[in-house]
Amino acid sequence: MSTVDADQVQSPRLPESKSYLKIVSVPYLSEATNMHITLDEVKRILKNNYIFNNIVLALKSRIVKISSKLDMAIIWIDI
Repeated sequence: MSTVDADQVQSPRLPESKSYLKIVSVPYLSEATNMHITLDEVKRILKNNYIFNNIVLALKSRIVKISSKLDMAIIWIDI
């Protein structure tokens, strides 16, 4: 049986790189409340979609309204 040298073990740290997802053409107004979409709603949508099962969020998602004249948004997700 081998032993582990504590000096050889690296300490845990945050990832040095990250990626992002850009989700386009998202309605800016929530159908349920007729208010702008919230980060909680975005989290719930991601949690309920199998595509995002193994994704870990690095930061809070950002919701950006495309234009003052359009009811569409872009959601930026750092993973």
